[in-house]
Amino acid sequence: MWLVRGLCSWARRVVLLLAVGSLVPLAGGLAAVAAEASPMTAYVANAGGSVTPIEVATNKPGSEIKVGTEPVAVAVPPDGKTAYVTNYGSESVTPIEVATNKPGSEIKVGSFPKAIAITPDGKTAYVVNEQGDSVTP
Repeated sequence: MWLVRGLCSWARRVVLLLAVGSLVPLAGGLAAVAAEASPMTAYVANAGGSVTPIEVATNKPGSEIKVGTEPVAVAVPPDGKTAYVTNYGSESVTPIEVATNKPGSEIKVGSFPKAIAITPDGKTAYVVNEQGDSVTP
């Protein structure tokens, strides 16, 4: 898996350079990207409340997936079945079923979640909450 943070949130229209070296034009306000392995799909968190899946083999963006307010981080566990998106503005994490790109119910976490990491066995996610300097397992 590869991850990029802090992508040009000030730009109205930005491009994402994927690992294969091609540019994919996307809407502005990009926050983070994570990829799952097979077939490789990159999930890009858009500050406007959505995630864009990109099929890496073709660099083709899929339909935006609605998540919570101000998504800022994405993580995919080793099994690649679910992508988890932290929603800074709605203080939650949205799971996305990778096979269908359908979002699940938001999971409430601490105040202003900024980052997420998943253990190598995929059993636990840790969410860093900016306010209160806390971590939600």
